[in-house]
Amino acid sequence: MTATSDLGAARPASPDLLRSVFRRHPAGVAVVTARGRSGPVGFTATSLASVSAEPPMLSFGVSTGGSSWPAIAETEHVGVHLLGEHQQDLAATFARRGADRFGPGTAWREGPEGVPVLDGVPAWMVCRVTARVPAGDHRIVVAEVLAGDPTGHGRPLVYHQGRFSGLPD
Repeated sequence: MTATSDLGAARPASPDLLRSVFRRHPAGVAVVTARGRSGPVGFTATSLASVSAEPPMLSFGVSTGGSSWPAIAETEHVGVHLLGEHQQDLAATFARRGADRFGPGTAWREGPEGVPVLDGVPAWMVCRVTARVPAGDHRIVVAEVLAGDPTGHGRPLVYHQGRFSGLPD
C-alpha cells in the first residue's frame, strides 16, 4: 500500500502560513511579567511549555521587537501567570501595543524576587531565567520554577482562531 497526499493546496512557508496554521491550534494563555528599569512589564504568551520536572522548568517565546523584551533580556526572574476564561480583557490588555498594562484595571502585587504577580489568576509561578535562545525574531526563554501558587479558581483561557475564549462544556 502506498501513501499519497494531495499537495494541491500546499503553500510555501511564510509568516502568514505559520499564523494560519497555528490559528487552528488551541493554546493556553499566560501572561509573563518582569520588573523593568522603569517599572513592571508584561506580555501575553501562548507559547508556554513545560520543559522539565526535575528540576521544574518551563519555556516561552518573546518577540525581540516587543516592548517587554528589553526587561526580559536583562532580568533574572519572571512571573508566569495562567489565565482563566474570566480574564479575556486582561489577556487583551497585555497583548495590545501601547496599553497601560499595569494601570488601574490590573490588580497585582510585588511577589517573590520582586516580580509583579497578577491577582485573581488560576495559577502563577516565579521563575529564574536560565537561557535565552535565539529563534528568528523571537527568543525562547527557559526558566526554572522557584515558587508559585496553583490554587486559584477558574476554567482555563485558550487562544484559538485569533480569539480568546473558554473551553466548551
